[in-house]
Amino acid sequence: MPRISPFRISLTKQEQEELEARARKHTAPYRVVLRAKIVLLAAQGLSNDVIAARLDASRNLVSKWRKRFALARLPGLEEQPRAGRPARFSPQRRRPGQSRRL
Repeated sequence: MPRISPFRISLTKQEQEELEARARKHTAPYRVVLRAKIVLLAAQGLSNDVIAARLDASRNLVSKWRKRFALARLPGLEEQPRAGRPARFSPQRRRPGQSRRL
């Protein structure tokens, strides 16, 4: 039996236009396009399982972005700071092709 998400998505006209623009953008990172498509399909009333199948993504990923959009709207789709120790060297100081030692 499919689970039904408690997070119902309804979009304002501005949100709809912004998400459609993100979904169409060919130069945007894949993750940005995928998040926009997830929310657009969720706004059509599709379940997480159906969205995951259409976008070839995991159900957990779809559930995560549906929930984040429902709670924080468009800013919820942006990157969050990651946990863990900060990098010791900036990407500019690393030499190209240099592997990280563990």
